[in-house]
Amino acid sequence: MNLKAIIIVRACLRVCPLTTFISHTRDVNMTHFVNKKALVIGGSRGIGAAVVARLQHDGADTTFTYARSDEAALDVAAKTGAQAIKVDSVDREALSAVIRDQGPLDILVVSAGVLVMGDALALNPDDIDHMLDVNARSPYHASIEAAKTMNDGGRIVIIGSVNADRMPMPGGTAYALSKSAMQGFVRGLARDLGHKNITVNNIQPGPVDTDMNPEDGPMKDLMHSFMAIKRHVKAEEVAGLVAYLTGAEAGIITGAQHTIDGGFSA
Repeated sequence: MNLKAIIIVRACLRVCPLTTFISHTRDVNMTHFVNKKALVIGGSRGIGAAVVARLQHDGADTTFTYARSDEAALDVAAKTGAQAIKVDSVDREALSAVIRDQGPLDILVVSAGVLVMGDALALNPDDIDHMLDVNARSPYHASIEAAKTMNDGGRIVIIGSVNADRMPMPGGTAYALSKSAMQGFVRGLARDLGHKNITVNNIQPGPVDTDMNPEDGPMKDLMHSFMAIKRHVKAEEVAGLVAYLTGAEAGIITGAQHTIDGGFSA
């Protein structure tokens, strides 16, 4: 290290010691959503529950919706202090009413999702239509309704799937369709809402350790065989990415796909 570099390092340590920087970063992370209002669609389990916990922990006034399990929703509400509202995300009018009742939002995260896999020639068409309603139509209508009154500089995040980019096994045709639709959706809506500095992004997780796809499940070895890092993604890791994309430092990031998959799609 030359003399000039040593002087710069010493000056930096005098002006902003590492301990001060770490303390400041910790304080920002715990409070940077203070006075922000967040709504998570599908927040009682898995990724959604982790997102609720992270946003609430970081200072947001967080509400989440759920469709079925009262017990799971009450547990998340009790542990995080967030408010739970029971509404089926495929009921467009009911979901829109819930969003309107929230008033202007700063953050909307759409995490509700359904997985239907099997022989495309044999699957029940009604099951496929329901999956498309949850995975594609609901994010569209929820985002549009929220955007009508969303505060300038707001954030919309869709939880999609890496299967929009890669479906390495048979049986996922309809699921890939529902998740691929979100890629075009966030690109289009980002342009529509850019004049209000509202960002719209799509997070694409790979295999995530949830009750829908547990790490110790029967598909573990197959899924890990496609991955560079041989483990499931943690729901908290996805929530961390949500926190970044909905924070102040991500104000220029919009209309993009953000893959978090341990190299599943590499």
